[in-house]
Amino acid sequence: MYGSYTGRRRRAVRVGAAVGALLSLVTLSGCFGSSSSDREEESIAAAKPAQRPRNVVPYWVNPDGSAARQVAAYRRKGEDAEAKLIERIAAQPVAEWLGVDDPEGQARGFTEAAAQEERDSLLVFYNIPHRDCGQYSKGGAADGNTYRAWLDKAVRGIGDRAVTVILEPDALPHAVDGCTPKKFLEERYDLLTGAVDKLKGLPHTKVYLDAGNPHWIKDPRRMAEPLRRAGLKKADGFALNIANYQTTEDNKAYGKKLSALVGGKPFVIDTSRNGNGPVPGKEDPEAWCNPKGRALGETPTVRTGDGAVAAYLWIKRPGESDGTCKGGPKAGQWWPRYALDLARNVKGRNVKGRNAKARNVERRG
Repeated sequence: MYGSYTGRRRRAVRVGAAVGALLSLVTLSGCFGSSSSDREEESIAAAKPAQRPRNVVPYWVNPDGSAARQVAAYRRKGEDAEAKLIERIAAQPVAEWLGVDDPEGQARGFTEAAAQEERDSLLVFYNIPHRDCGQYSKGGAADGNTYRAWLDKAVRGIGDRAVTVILEPDALPHAVDGCTPKKFLEERYDLLTGAVDKLKGLPHTKVYLDAGNPHWIKDPRRMAEPLRRAGLKKADGFALNIANYQTTEDNKAYGKKLSALVGGKPFVIDTSRNGNGPVPGKEDPEAWCNPKGRALGETPTVRTGDGAVAAYLWIKRPGESDGTCKGGPKAGQWWPRYALDLARNVKGRNVKGRNAKARNVERRG
């Protein structure tokens, strides 16, 4: 359901070096004059997004993410209107989804790049066996031992750097809705509990278990025991609305009911694409998959104004496809047309990529 995020290793481990090279290039061209190619590189460097104020959101903005590179591409072609729209995505911290190959190198690359900017990393672990019930994002580790080995590598890559991990989107909701066969459930709970234990054994790592959304598992009482069995007691909380479009208010209401059932644990909400809420009207069995008319939601922040809500985060990467539905490319692939629509459809309160409350906090901070 959530997209396949593989093949990012080179960007992960080289992003810090790439930023440094761009800055060095700008400095040298200023000293010795600039050729046309130098000026183009300077333009690209200037388009790289800045970090958000840490007191608003502590997470790292990837200067070499898909949205940032799309902005640079539009600038080179003189398509400034499109570039300004995609800047609404590029300017925000979004989660990095670890792929199957080289999780240690990916985790180290992302976390080191973030640490260089004095920011925390936001990572998604998405490699559970029997992932996504064979749907658009099917895959995952071949078996439990393969997953444990993958996890150990990712944990080594994180080390002592500050990270928030969203652990295995859809793993628990699919256990609850019956999509995942019962014969796999005991192993799944064991793998999730083991992952929480290992991640919380690190000095600066937070962990949130996915708990679906109000439209998926409508009765929060059905999610309470699965969360406990998956290690919620040691985790920092749970996550809602990953890659979905349910409104922030509906998620908050649902999350508070679920929190009351699990000892008052806080939760985070994925607001990456819920600015216009879900598609209204007739039920679509794939309403979660690349629906039209959706918009970016509240920008990432830890200043939610609600003690139960730890953060609004962009966990699903806006502009990346949910799967080969409604004209989209394969899951996880950057889709410029969809990214433009999400940015273009933002309502007035978010029209500049930051809501008014966040702007006020930034001015005060």
